[in-house]
Amino acid sequence: MTNETGRRRAPAMSPEQRREMIVRAALPLVVEYGTSVTTAQVARAAGIGEGTIFRAFGDKETLLAACMAEAARPDDTLAHVAAIALDVPLEERLIEAAEALRGYLARMGAVAGALATSGGLRRDPRLLGAPSEASGATSDGSGEGRGAAEGPPGGAGRALSGREASMAATRDVLSGLFEPERDDLRLPPERLAEAFQFLILASGRGGSSPLTSAELVDLFLHGALQGGEAG
Repeated sequence: MTNETGRRRAPAMSPEQRREMIVRAALPLVVEYGTSVTTAQVARAAGIGEGTIFRAFGDKETLLAACMAEAARPDDTLAHVAAIALDVPLEERLIEAAEALRGYLARMGAVAGALATSGGLRRDPRLLGAPSEASGATSDGSGEGRGAAEGPPGGAGRALSGREASMAATRDVLSGLFEPERDDLRLPPERLAEAFQFLILASGRGGSSPLTSAELVDLFLHGALQGGEAG
């Protein structure tokens, strides 16, 4: 009887899975090297041949555009916020949401900053996807999602639609966090979600000593004055 000792070959990846794997391997290198990263470096990090990158993306610029689009994609972050338990105190819910959204902003900013510093955003318009307002990104650090790597961005109408969709999606998940306290709120959950969203965005725009997420939430819920409202 034949003793089968051969190893099974791993299931083949689909083209989309292969592109996602390459982008995941490339993102830390893009943060470190910007547009100076080489396809050989990415191939080594991904454990593949360099030719696989060109078959998947065509050229390095398209790969960089895919990296920017992935960094700007808010899906996972919004899913995290939407999954926050509603049976914990509101303050804890908002702190967790702020941490998730600010972490997303920082990750996207790292990729966009590396590309901007090395001049890529100025040289290649494919790296200038529609700004993701969910993260407060501007045109030097944004993407329109996965589609941004598949070709040049659309016109102003498409960009505006992308921004509005990101804003609405973020407001929706944040609004849900306020819903259990609806009867005790001074404003509707939707209004508070919008205000909290902009507070998070503003907190990520520099400063040598930014507020922690706990400080930001405390200020949002209780105001700047000690002992309650001003008389």
